[in-house]
Amino acid sequence: MRKVYGDTLVEIGGIDHRIVCVGADTTDSLKIKKFADYFPDRFFNVGIAEANLVSVAAGLAIAGKIAFASTYAAFLPGRCLDQIRNTICYPNLDVKLVVSHAGLTVGPDGASHQQIEDLSTMRAIPNVRVLVPADSVTVKYLVRSIATISGPFYVRLARPSTEVIYGDNANFQLGRGNVLRDGSDTTIMACGLMVTRALDAANILKSEHKIDCRVVDMFSIKPLDAELVRDCARNTGAIVTVEEHNAIGGLGSAVAESSADSYPVPIRRLGVRDIFGESARDDELDNLLEKYGLAPKEIVGAVIECRSRIRR
Repeated sequence: MRKVYGDTLVEIGGIDHRIVCVGADTTDSLKIKKFADYFPDRFFNVGIAEANLVSVAAGLAIAGKIAFASTYAAFLPGRCLDQIRNTICYPNLDVKLVVSHAGLTVGPDGASHQQIEDLSTMRAIPNVRVLVPADSVTVKYLVRSIATISGPFYVRLARPSTEVIYGDNANFQLGRGNVLRDGSDTTIMACGLMVTRALDAANILKSEHKIDCRVVDMFSIKPLDAELVRDCARNTGAIVTVEEHNAIGGLGSAVAESSADSYPVPIRRLGVRDIFGESARDDELDNLLEKYGLAPKEIVGAVIECRSRIRR
């Protein structure tokens, strides 16, 4: 995801000279150094000063630029929520906040660097749109797209390499989820790294339990595809959500709120259960996700339990 983000920034930067990039001493890790090499007069490294990162991006947007601001999710929004709210979202400026190292899968840095509250925080702020791509193809499309749409965005990238889910001709629309696998028994809605695990769980449910699940990539957390939530609730009778985020306030909460407003059905929200994470080396990440209830077998169990609550 990070490499494609950096490559796509260079691509769109060559097309639109209003595009600028602001970094906070994470340029190598976020893969935005390539933009700095190609367009040094449009790249600004503010150092380890995330509040300044946001404020500088806001100033550039006021000057007519399309500002991409990037660092780790633990620091943005973690260290600069006031600046995001008051200098970007309140005046509705053209700033794109693209962060990496979100969720539990950040490697050995532990709970201090595992941002599991950002979706809840960001979707509660007016004017900002919140996106969580599942693979590199989605990243490329979304970065291209948000550069042409006025206003603030928050885009959440994962640190690990991801499986490619989509082909080059895939279609993405802001505020619309993508049905990756159809089914009539239950819907699994996921975002980010959890999408591939949702697909794995659906395969297990089909082969071992004869349960045919619909799988939805809900990459657009805000605006949420309320029409698709209602359709899935009506046609499958139950929804399980899966996210690498606190179970409070993220994708699961957004889906539950939407379903409650339109077509209430049993919902099970899988996420980090309101606790902090812990360190794990790269080769231990699958075990870490399993410990926190985010492996395919936990999704399978959640679907079976959720289906048991469907009123016949």
